[in-house]
Amino acid sequence: MDLIPDTAPHWHIFLTHVPIVGAMFGLALLIGSYVIKSDDLRRASLVTFVILALLVIPTFITGSATRWEIGNDPGVSLDLIAAHQDLALWSLIFLGFTGVLSWFALWQYRRSSGPREWHIHTILVLGLISMFVLANTGSIGGTISRPDMQSAEDLQTVAGQAEAGINATIENAIISGAWAWPAMEAAHFVGMAVLFGVVIIVTLRTLGVATVIPYSAVHRLLPLGVLGFFVNTVTGMLFFIADSGRYTAMTNSFFPKIALIVIGGACVLYFTMFARPWNIQKGDDGPVQAKAIAALTLVLWAGVIVYGRLLPYLEGG
Repeated sequence: MDLIPDTAPHWHIFLTHVPIVGAMFGLALLIGSYVIKSDDLRRASLVTFVILALLVIPTFITGSATRWEIGNDPGVSLDLIAAHQDLALWSLIFLGFTGVLSWFALWQYRRSSGPREWHIHTILVLGLISMFVLANTGSIGGTISRPDMQSAEDLQTVAGQAEAGINATIENAIISGAWAWPAMEAAHFVGMAVLFGVVIIVTLRTLGVATVIPYSAVHRLLPLGVLGFFVNTVTGMLFFIADSGRYTAMTNSFFPKIALIVIGGACVLYFTMFARPWNIQKGDDGPVQAKAIAALTLVLWAGVIVYGRLLPYLEGG
């Protein structure tokens, strides 16, 4: 019996429940922080939303890969799949923004007394919207491979989604626009340069380079790195939506790249909120634990660049 999923549908089934259950958990923690006025619960909820925002990326990607595997099966409605993918895209958007705002709140907790109340209220509203959209996404997804659960009314409601849905509209706009792809490529490269530049500065300082600079000074650069990550995520997902069939066939390069992005993004939380790197003062060398995570983070993001560059050369079946 294989304990590790080895196909896109299996990975999607494994991952798809994580954002739904996780969003419920994050909201429960955030609401609980209001009730008992606990900053610890609030931070835990913010960390949860950041991790979910990272995990929803491979969830969306494996969902598209599953579509290419089961789309020709008898009894499977392409319109229903398209409706599920459109809701999945909205889930990605809302949960992504929730994660970005949650990360920024965690960054503010380290630099000052914490985020303003309106900031937390916004995260709560976005989290509730994300939960609603995720629940609807999962509800439709559960009926795709179950023709017996598909009523005539449901199929009529989603009729035409495969040709006129959000994902299809984005795909057609990018493919038909002469400057869309080159413009996204330019933005993607700039975003990666900004992101990796910040990663290099933060990790090298933690590793003991430029000890005349306290860690708190390079900590200020983290929002710039997250901005680069945001630009790359948006452009990267647009690339994927426009040509998902080709990307999901790149099993030797694209999927490892996405895995490294998720793990590398989670590592950034350490440099955002943990005390050990923050306590590195001018002239100090970093502690062993901070150095180990810095080296890992640097390798992970270098791996993202390498795998991205090798996409055309490591295509798999």
